Amino acid sequence: MLVFVFLIGLSACFYVYYKVKGIQTKRALEKEFFSAKSSMALGALVLLYGVNQMILFHSVLTLVIGGVFILIGAGSAWAGYKAYKHYEPIHAKEAERDHA
Repeated sequence: MLVFVFLIGLSACFYVYYKVKGIQTKRALEKEFFSAKSSMALGALVLLYGVNQMILFHSVLTLVIGGVFILIGAGSAWAGYKAYKHYEPIHAKEAERDHA
């Protein structure tokens, strides 16, 4: 499926972008903020890869491994989302304070 390949590539780009942004920043809060975003992108990448493999190949082994990838990807994306929701208001307050 070409749509999944595009989405996998897009999530890989977002992962690399947020990982580099997290490495470049000096503030600890921003590092955590970008780490949460990169975790969501990596989770989406692994989840979409698992779905893509399950659609393309129909062996039992592929279905099991694809299911494991889906679970791991969903867990990583969920943990990243929870961390993002935790750090987002703090990050917004700090950004507002810096611009004032």
